[in-house]
Amino acid sequence: MRGDVEGNGRVALAVFRRRRPSTLGVYWTFARAGFKRQAQYKLAMFAGLFTNCVFGFVRAAVLVAAVRAAGDFGGYTEATIGAYVWLSQAMLGATQFMGPPLDLVDRIKSGDVAIDFLRPVDIQLSYLATDMGRAACTFLPRGVPSIIIGAATFGLSMPATPVAWLLGLASVLLAVALSFLCLFAVALIGFWVVEIRGIRVLYQIVGTFLAGLFVPVHMFPDWLRVVAMTTPFPSILQAPIDTLSGRAAGTQALTTVAVQCFWVLVIGLLGRVLLRAGQRRLEVQGG
Repeated sequence: MRGDVEGNGRVALAVFRRRRPSTLGVYWTFARAGFKRQAQYKLAMFAGLFTNCVFGFVRAAVLVAAVRAAGDFGGYTEATIGAYVWLSQAMLGATQFMGPPLDLVDRIKSGDVAIDFLRPVDIQLSYLATDMGRAACTFLPRGVPSIIIGAATFGLSMPATPVAWLLGLASVLLAVALSFLCLFAVALIGFWVVEIRGIRVLYQIVGTFLAGLFVPVHMFPDWLRVVAMTTPFPSILQAPIDTLSGRAAGTQALTTVAVQCFWVLVIGLLGRVLLRAGQRRLEVQGG
């Protein structure tokens, strides 16, 4: 009898170990959940596509006219300025500069984040995986059609080699991850202030400008371009545009991606420091 019990126990343990999801599998599940949740808002995504196209046509018409009128428009040609406009429009939904705040903001304000600290998953990585799934979903009905429409109407400068495409796609992934990590750090300020809406608005205004949404960072005055490059914002928008449009090629493209990796590590570490400090503050206040 004892032998049978021990044998069954070993079988049950073996089954549990076999069925227990790996760490990678857990975060893949979060990413799928983020994709599925975003897919529920079909009308909102098509409305975003329509808005992208309207503003894309306006911006492209103005900037292409400026390129034609100017002898040297920051080194841009009609094809590269068209790529700048339509790629930036395509990435807006994924980077969430104009999107709603993270759910984490409300959870910190209500105190429900205490439950998140008790879960056997990393808070930062689980939110990051969910957001990467959400961003992937926005590219299909909103980002890709925007690029196709821009290419059909204005003609875009895009990568010509597989290596350039791989670097461009890696740059986009890093940009989306960096965008989330910045928002995550902003959300964690809620541990110390009652309301972060003002900080969020300031982040949107400064971030979108320094990222190169309104005009390319390369068009900034020298002093302002230096200021922008000391922040992570150009790595969120200008960097992936440069790699995909061919403005940054070869060694320059590798350097651009390396800078993005640097900012992902720095802002990710900042988020972890703020998260640990916020957890200590929560424990002190809540007992």
